[in-house]
Amino acid sequence: MKIFRLSLLILSVLFTINFSSSAQTDTVSINTLISKTSKALNDYPTEKIYLHFDKPYYAIADTVWFKAYVTENQNLLSGISKIIYVDVINQKDSLIQTIKLPITGGVANGNFPLDQVNYKQGNYHIRAYTMWMLNFDSPAFFNKTFFVGEAIDKEVKTHITYKNTSNDKQEKIDARVQFKDPGNKPYANRNVSWQVVTSYTVIAKGRGTTDANGYLTIAMSANQKAEYQLKKGELITSINTTDKDVVNNSFTLANAILSKDFQFFPEGGNLIAGLTNKVAIKAIKSDGLGINSKGTITDSDGKQVAAFNAQHVGMGTFDLLPENGKTYKANVTYVDGTSETYNLPAVTDKGIKVTVDNSDAENIQVKILSNDGFFEENKGKKFYLVAQSKGVICYGAQTALSNKEYSSTILKSKFPSGIAQFTLFTDAGKPLSERLAFIQHKSNMAVALTTAAPSYGVKKKVKVNVAAKKDGAPVEGNFSVTVVDETKVPANDDAASTILTGLLLSSDLKGYVEKANYYFNAPDARKNTDLDILLLTQGYRTFKYSNILAGSLPKISFLPEQGIEVSGILRMSNGIPVRKGQLLLTIPDKRFNLEGTTDPVGNFKFQNLVLNDSSKVTITAKYNPNYRAMAISLNGSAVPSLTRNFSAAEEVLNIDSALTTYLDNSKKQYSYLHTLKDVTIKGAVIPKVSHKDYPALTGLSQMADHEVTGDRLQGCALLINCLQGMLAGVTYQDNNFYVTRDFNAGKRIPMGIFINGMSVDVNQINTLNPNNIESIEVFLRDELGLVNRANNVNGVIVFNQKKAPKGTKISKAQLLDMIPKNYEVTFSPQGYNKEKQFYSPKYDVPANMNKNDLRTTIYWNPKVITDATGNSSFEFYNADGKGQYKVVIEGIDANGNLGRAVLRYTVK
Repeated sequence: MKIFRLSLLILSVLFTINFSSSAQTDTVSINTLISKTSKALNDYPTEKIYLHFDKPYYAIADTVWFKAYVTENQNLLSGISKIIYVDVINQKDSLIQTIKLPITGGVANGNFPLDQVNYKQGNYHIRAYTMWMLNFDSPAFFNKTFFVGEAIDKEVKTHITYKNTSNDKQEKIDARVQFKDPGNKPYANRNVSWQVVTSYTVIAKGRGTTDANGYLTIAMSANQKAEYQLKKGELITSINTTDKDVVNNSFTLANAILSKDFQFFPEGGNLIAGLTNKVAIKAIKSDGLGINSKGTITDSDGKQVAAFNAQHVGMGTFDLLPENGKTYKANVTYVDGTSETYNLPAVTDKGIKVTVDNSDAENIQVKILSNDGFFEENKGKKFYLVAQSKGVICYGAQTALSNKEYSSTILKSKFPSGIAQFTLFTDAGKPLSERLAFIQHKSNMAVALTTAAPSYGVKKKVKVNVAAKKDGAPVEGNFSVTVVDETKVPANDDAASTILTGLLLSSDLKGYVEKANYYFNAPDARKNTDLDILLLTQGYRTFKYSNILAGSLPKISFLPEQGIEVSGILRMSNGIPVRKGQLLLTIPDKRFNLEGTTDPVGNFKFQNLVLNDSSKVTITAKYNPNYRAMAISLNGSAVPSLTRNFSAAEEVLNIDSALTTYLDNSKKQYSYLHTLKDVTIKGAVIPKVSHKDYPALTGLSQMADHEVTGDRLQGCALLINCLQGMLAGVTYQDNNFYVTRDFNAGKRIPMGIFINGMSVDVNQINTLNPNNIESIEVFLRDELGLVNRANNVNGVIVFNQKKAPKGTKISKAQLLDMIPKNYEVTFSPQGYNKEKQFYSPKYDVPANMNKNDLRTTIYWNPKVITDATGNSSFEFYNADGKGQYKVVIEGIDANGNLGRAVLRYTVK
């Protein structure tokens, strides 16, 4: 096993922040600092996850194949958790499904089909985690965005562009949309209606007709201070494809209005007067992507003191020698021609910093610099320099400050591959300066893929040999491999998510990394420099040293899962826990029984269960005396809250255009699948419950100003809380609802609340079951004033409940069966998703050669294992597609060494 041990050296160590002797109180030794940090890192190991997918994007009816690699400190395959959760979340941040998989030896294999019921064309993101990761403030969940296209029953293809013409008073967006039929023929001279919906409220709408090329320009506007804004909404278009058929499309407006931000990151932390400071810059748009720029730095006298040119995804550097008492600003010109001016951070008059030169292949040059003011105040005082990487302290040094400048050379062999964090401390353990550096070793695991020939025919067998070595010695590794028809699945290699970007870079950084594989794809001096600049602009995901020294470490609420667990409590009907109660758990489809006994306070726990996601489980207490007076309660499972997509910058607006080649193939591949169009059967109209059914509300308008249908209340726990942001034109204040326009004008008369035509107090709302509500009608005006005057209210909110359905008679025995047995529960806990095998056809029989083969994923194998000689191989048959095929293999060995290789061959 590869272990990186601490090495103590003597260094002069300094950092970039104001500091004075009065700041030092209690001192700690460097041994104490290192031992406490090492203990925290060892006692609270950090798990990280990487998922290798068969391809970067998909179409409806595809199956997504993936392999999960779960690691802990030093990138070793994790032995901590035995279960991984993979969430699939749509663009509206709603959970589509959760996949639960067993982890064996630090890896897990999974898949999920993109069925036509649960998935539609759009952007999705994957989130993967273990329960152990939920104990930490900023867990390194795996996040990946992927997009899905629709080729089956596609009626309209769209392409939209935005032009922002907003000003200080109004939001203005011009959207230009092109509509095409499945054969790419423009829908010319077709009627289109559109609306912008924000928070379930229509804030703009209109109509138009497409031109000869299928284009329609839509002009949208809203007040900048309006309650509902365009940029938070969604544009919905409805085009008449025929005289009878209407097709809807929706487009998010989140990135229609883009703002820019320009950030400064001085190396070491601060701009220190009298020292030459390297300053990293990052220009970023509100969609999360960088934007290139150039400009100058001027001081408070208007003199130009530096210039910069940001080339790679908006990042760059410049050197600045700031003077005490002066201020500085950047005059920025963006690549789109716009210009802005930004103030640099204030200059620190007394400071110290640690800098790094990472250009040498074998060594890191560390330099500690302090200016005159700091040096004079802190001469002779002790400082510590500590470096950690992958959960291990790799380097430590202590010195008394005796020089204003000191440099030292540290061997890179002391560090594992990945990000190293250098931190400078006072002798009180206070962090002063931090610098991140990426350690890339020449002696990484090398994986070689070879074939017998550079090209093959369609449907011919291909054998790929794998050889894994490190330092010339064979490596036993655990790998996954995918083969895709690259002609049908084109992709940008720089934007790929790989095992190197996932476990060496992104998982250790707090911010989003754009085009992470750019730094690993054929690296050179330029890319290494760009990677160093990236680390100057990012935060490191680890414990805070101040918390470690103070003993303020995470509270462990979730132990690492070792298997599926079902737990709960057995009580008597009066609430008293049952001590030593006998329980029986059965899983019928597994023919499995397990007995259990409650502890002194009634708790029970069944551990290490193995069951599928569809399995039903029954727990009964009927083998106890007086069991009919007992009740079983089950404990719930922790679930992390849903948050916005961490990698939302990778979402695609025009999926039809981005996936043209792929979707053309999918249309042929899934031609046997189609959905029948809706057939409308007209019958007697069932009257809908409304305010018109109640005499007390006579006088209100025939139509409400706004209406909320009952289906929008699904999942609502506390009704009054849900309504506060759902009722348009209504303000909730001091436990009352008011008409917003009147409330803002100072008229504070509450609205009337009516349930089934009866006037009630506002608190009665929470007694309603949201599932029983047919609709909520909002009347902002009472034109005749009859209801307002009769009830001394201003405006009316009407709650209409569903009419109780007429039932059928049942027998007493049937009724008793419907009554839950408190002493017995039957439920379906989330079990493991069934593992499926990737289907790889064989064309060794002539009869099979006549079948069409339009696959895009030619081969997927998550279980490629190299033996003691470092070798392995796999075989598959090509599909019908001609062109370039791409083989990608990724994996890890027992010592945490990562490997990745790509092979391309031609199919003729």
